[in-house]
Amino acid sequence: MNSLEPDQINRIIEMAWEDRTTFEAIEFQFGLKDKDVIAIMRQNMKSSSFKMWRKRVSGRKTKHQATSNSKRFKAKCHK
Repeated sequence: MNSLEPDQINRIIEMAWEDRTTFEAIEFQFGLKDKDVIAIMRQNMKSSSFKMWRKRVSGRKTKHQATSNSKRFKAKCHK
């Protein structure tokens, strides 16, 4: 996580904020587990914004590929 550039951190935050982008898509692109994404969000957002985001994504089916109906980031070989 320490080797990430500021523009990469901004992109991770943007992807995490999007409801349909899964944590698996972020892991595929940046090699970060969901706990790492949460840590980045916590470190780089205001406390109130982080709490709002965390409340919104907790339990959300679309944030995990296994429970998501979205095929947006699923390659044919991973179905």
